[in-house]
Amino acid sequence: MLSSLLGTRPAVEPEPPEPEPEPSGRQLSDGDLLDELVATVGAAQAFQEFRRSHRKECFNLLRWLQLVLPLIEELQDASPPRPLTDDAHRRLALLSRAFQAARRLLRCCHDGSKIFLSLESEAVQGRFRAVYEKINVALDGMPYSDIGISDEVKEQVELINTQLKRSKKRTDTQDMELAMDFMVVLQDKEDRSADRVILERLAKKLELQSLADLRAETMAIKKLINERNGQQPESTKQIIDLLHKLKEVAGIDEKNILGEVHIPKYLEKCPSLMIPNDFLCPISLEIMTDPVIIASGRTYERRSIQKWLDAGQRTCPKTQQPLAHLSLAPNFALKNLILQWCEKNKVEMQTRADEPPVEEEVNKEVLIPSLVKDLSSPNLDVQRKAAKKIRTLSKESPEDRTLITDSGGIAALVGLLQYPDKKIQDNAVTSLLNLSIDEVNKVLIAKGNAIPLIIEVLKNGNVEGQENSAAALFSLSMVDENKVAIGALGGMAPLVDLLKNGTIRGKKDASTAIFNLLLNHQNKLRAIEAGIVPVLLKTLDNTKLGMVDEALSIFLLLGSNSACRGTIGTESFVETLVRIIKEGTPKNKECALSVILELGSHNNALMVHALGFGLHEHLTEIAKNGTSRAQRKANSLIQLAQKCES
Repeated sequence: MLSSLLGTRPAVEPEPPEPEPEPSGRQLSDGDLLDELVATVGAAQAFQEFRRSHRKECFNLLRWLQLVLPLIEELQDASPPRPLTDDAHRRLALLSRAFQAARRLLRCCHDGSKIFLSLESEAVQGRFRAVYEKINVALDGMPYSDIGISDEVKEQVELINTQLKRSKKRTDTQDMELAMDFMVVLQDKEDRSADRVILERLAKKLELQSLADLRAETMAIKKLINERNGQQPESTKQIIDLLHKLKEVAGIDEKNILGEVHIPKYLEKCPSLMIPNDFLCPISLEIMTDPVIIASGRTYERRSIQKWLDAGQRTCPKTQQPLAHLSLAPNFALKNLILQWCEKNKVEMQTRADEPPVEEEVNKEVLIPSLVKDLSSPNLDVQRKAAKKIRTLSKESPEDRTLITDSGGIAALVGLLQYPDKKIQDNAVTSLLNLSIDEVNKVLIAKGNAIPLIIEVLKNGNVEGQENSAAALFSLSMVDENKVAIGALGGMAPLVDLLKNGTIRGKKDASTAIFNLLLNHQNKLRAIEAGIVPVLLKTLDNTKLGMVDEALSIFLLLGSNSACRGTIGTESFVETLVRIIKEGTPKNKECALSVILELGSHNNALMVHALGFGLHEHLTEIAKNGTSRAQRKANSLIQLAQKCES
């Protein structure tokens, strides 16, 4: 699903099945072959931690390798040693190849790029299926009677083989929410609060929130880039772009990910100079001009650590130690040493001449409660100014959001949603959107009865207010209870209306919110009742919008519900899908194939109609030349077509 939503060819295709020739001679002795099998399993067992995206599959594979091990050990322990027949030796040689492929795959899931493994999850899943196939081929027909294996071990291995066959047939399990998150952040160029919400959710899901995790991910991506050697440039760019965005959310200003030699301007005259490590900021990796000490005792460049703290981090970037306080103490001793070293080595330090003068620091603990109080002022102009300032303060700084919330800002902002002044409404709903970036505020905003009022702004607000209301509902809907509440309180119909009549930005906000809400079963039926189907069909026809993939992704969610399939499963819709498969982009085709497979699997008549409309000729082409996911979907549809025609 990720590849289909993003429209990329998988970065690492599933390992192609190796030819399994009949060996003309034995490359290893019986003893060496058995030793190799045991050593490979031992090497695989050394990997005890795996990336979250494929953790369950890795532990299953590791368990199967361990369960097959008694077969090898029993052969090793036979006394006297029993020579292997040619057939048994060939089977065990195939098993050794399978084990080595399994070890390589486990290694990839142990220390590979988390972003890559999630973006290309289907290609990686294909590698798991290929490993299962190799093990299955090796074990199928193992001559147990010729090698003197006990009945107990034989039964265990045969049971494993049966389980492996089931695993090969298991269909993909897709994290639709993750797929949509990837699509939004990689396609949207605007810097908006709703996107920051998604990025923070992605950082949490991918376990890329700490400096240590992000540094390890950077190294894994550099290794991936080197291995690709210039191949798959589009996928590589997406991975790097997402890493940059996750670093920005974490407050890390570090862009030089590709590994080029980067020389700061102040070192251009002496690039070979060895800079003492203590002079470099652990975050920016540049010479510190204003070193400060934080609560953990570590020293950082002031601007870098301040950005880290402003992003909501409350730990030392280097040690991950919780910070007892957020004060920054100038490290004058180190600064003097750096200045002396620079003077001695004729290094010209960076100047701050071109930077804007630093504004006098405002006491936010005094300012923000005062602004929250002004939100309830009887003077309309005072309210407008306060709402506008709260909107600005709530966007970036977690500390400011906490102060706004602790000062009663949520209740005050919710009260402004009912005001007839559209500008106050807009600033209030946008401020609530910004506050909802913090997970705890999603619950507090909903408990403050904001949802029905946000829905009202979505219905009757100005253009910007409607767009930001849709974005706010999307952010709030990340909490499952809020998905239910938004649907029950009538949020689906105005979102569908915005998808139909809004600006391009409004349509995108609406589609993202609708997608998230449809992860709840009841909301699928509500969307049908709100008339979403003709709106989506119109979106498919308007290719200038660039929202074909969003519409198809929503159709795919609707198609997973039996009650909704009856509404969307029409012959004319199937014809539209076939046209997209014929004329659309690779991404469009993959999404359309997924939808038509979902519908055709439950309705043979629709599948027959699609075939009559020319689907088969396109399937044959895609099965040969499409992306990995498109090929799998096309092959599944070809098999389904054969059943329908028989």
